[in-house]
Amino acid sequence: MLELNFSKFSFRFKNSENKISIFDIIRKKFVVLQPEEWVRQHCIHHLIKEKKYPKSLINVEKELKVNGLKKRYDILVYEPDGSVAIVIECKSPKIEINQNVFDQIARYNMALNAKYLMVTNGMSHYYCRMNFLEKRYDFLKDIPEYKK
Repeated sequence: MLELNFSKFSFRFKNSENKISIFDIIRKKFVVLQPEEWVRQHCIHHLIKEKKYPKSLINVEKELKVNGLKKRYDILVYEPDGSVAIVIECKSPKIEINQNVFDQIARYNMALNAKYLMVTNGMSHYYCRMNFLEKRYDFLKDIPEYKK
């Protein structure tokens, strides 16, 4: 797999029926290794090892309803009180991060109300803080580290 613009992390892999899978430490299972999954797993390890978020506050690939439509988010990070701190959209390294990607995460956030957004294709990372009062997002250099 392509080297991404994240720190180097160690992963568990397995090969079954000529498909390589990677172990997801949040879902506690092996998942087929696709380019987007490679980015998602790096992002999860980044959150835990570098940003110090507890595994118990991270949720991966669950369904949500947006305007009555079923969608799937990539990663959510919760606050200890159960509110959503960060919603993260992961794309394959081949996918350009453009306005459509930001529109997608903004639509998801209408249902989630996260304080922070992160969009990544593994090569480029974009971070935003929601400004709910002015109904916009402000770009940041990074997402905050976990504070107990």
